[in-house]
Amino acid sequence: MPISRVLIANRGEIAVRVIRAADALGIETVLAVSEPDRDSMAARMAGQVICIGPASASASYLNVGAVVMAAKAAAADAIHPGYGFLAESPDLADACADNGIKLVGPSADHMRQMGHKIEARALAAEAGVPTLDGSERVGSANEALKLAKRIGLPVMLKAASGGGGRGMKTITEAGQFANGFAAASAEARAAFGDDTLYLERYIANARHIEVQVLGDSFGHVIHLGERDCSTQRRHQKLIEEAPAPGISDEFRDNIRVAAVNLARNIGYEGAGTVEFIADQDRGEFYFLEMNCRVQVEHPVTEMITGIDIVQQQFRIAGGAPLEISQDDVTMNGHAIECRINAEIASEDFRPDPGTITTWQPPKGANIRLDSHCYEGYSVPMFYDSLLAKLIVTGPDRASALAAMNEALGQFRIEGIGTTLAFLRHAIGDADFAAGKVNTTLVDRLIRDMAAAAPPTI
Repeated sequence: MPISRVLIANRGEIAVRVIRAADALGIETVLAVSEPDRDSMAARMAGQVICIGPASASASYLNVGAVVMAAKAAAADAIHPGYGFLAESPDLADACADNGIKLVGPSADHMRQMGHKIEARALAAEAGVPTLDGSERVGSANEALKLAKRIGLPVMLKAASGGGGRGMKTITEAGQFANGFAAASAEARAAFGDDTLYLERYIANARHIEVQVLGDSFGHVIHLGERDCSTQRRHQKLIEEAPAPGISDEFRDNIRVAAVNLARNIGYEGAGTVEFIADQDRGEFYFLEMNCRVQVEHPVTEMITGIDIVQQQFRIAGGAPLEISQDDVTMNGHAIECRINAEIASEDFRPDPGTITTWQPPKGANIRLDSHCYEGYSVPMFYDSLLAKLIVTGPDRASALAAMNEALGQFRIEGIGTTLAFLRHAIGDADFAAGKVNTTLVDRLIRDMAAAAPPTI
C-alpha cells in the first residue's frame, strides 16, 4: 500500500531533502527532533514535529524505542531514516516490522548481511563480484601477521562491523601489527560494540568508485550509473562526481554489471550503493562494501539521470514496482558535488561549530544546493559538521569544474570556519582537473596549502 504519513528520523540537510520528496508525492511529514533541533529548518518545513530526546544522539536520533514510539504517536505508517544514525540499523528494521510500520529502506536481513563486512565479502564472491585478497576473522596480531605474509604487505586491518574509516589501520611493516591490531580492535569495539577484525590487501594508488542501484519487491534491479568518491579525508568523502572520470567504457560497464548482479543475487529492495576500490595500476576493481541506504552524494546521480532517488525509495517501500527499466536510464552531462563542512582544513579538518553570521550561497541555472543552514543559524557541536552540499552540472566535466570553481568563489559563509577554501584549491588542482584522483589526494593538497600559506608571526 502507498505511504500516506512518514516519520523522518534524522536532521540537517537530509531531513530537508526527505521532506521535499515526500511533499512532492503528497505524503504527510512528521519530523523527529532532538531538543537543539526544535527550531531547525526541517522542523519549520515538516507538517508535525515530535521531540524524541535531548541533544545526545544516543538518547534521541539513535534511540530506536523513541523513534518508533514517535511514529506510533503520530500515526505514521512509515519511517524514513535518511543516512547515518539509524539508517542501516537492523534493530530499527525489526522494530518497524514488529509494529506494522514500513521502513523506507531494505530489510533487516540485508542490513545484517551487508553490515558484517566478512559476510558481505562472501556474498559478493558468490555473485561473481571481484574481492580483494583477504581473510575471514583474525583473532590476534600474530595470526594477522601470518596471513599478511601470505597476502603480501601492505595490508589493511578492518572492522567486520565497521564503516566510515573506524576500526581501520594500514599496516606496511611486520613490526606494526601488535600496535595496529590493538588500536583497530579498541576502535571497533568502541564504535560498533564488536572488535572482530579481518584483513585485506591494501591498494596504494586506489580510487573509490560506487554504483547506485534500485531494487523492488518484484525482483527488478537496475543501476543509475557510477560515482567517483576518491577525494576523501580520513575515509570520509569531500568531493563526488558522476560519471566517474578517466575510466574505459569496458571498465564502466563491468563495474555497473557487478553491482546489479550483487543486488539481484541477494534480492535487494530499495536504494543502495555498491562501493568498489579500483586499482589504477592494474586496471581492476574489487568489492568494498554495500551501503543499504541513500548516500550523501546521491544528488550527482540525480542531476545526470533526472531520477529522484528519494522518491523512488518511497515508491518501493510502498510496494510499487520500479517504473524505470534499465533502458530508461540515460546519463546526460557531468555533475560534481562538494561537501561544505564547518571544519578548519588546515587543522586536520577540526570541527568548528558556532553561529553563521553571513550565509550567501551562489545561484545559477546549473547549481543545486542541499542545505539546512541560514544566516543566524547556530551549528551545534553535537552532530556531523556538514553545512551544505553544493552540486553543479555541465555538458562535460571541464565545464562542470569551471562552474564549481565559480560557485565556490561566490559562496560566502562567515562566523565559523568552513572547507570552502580547501574545496576551491582542490577543484583547481592540476591532477584533479586531469581526473588523476585517488584516496591520497587530500593529504597532498593539504601539504600544498600549508606550504603556500604565509608564515605566522
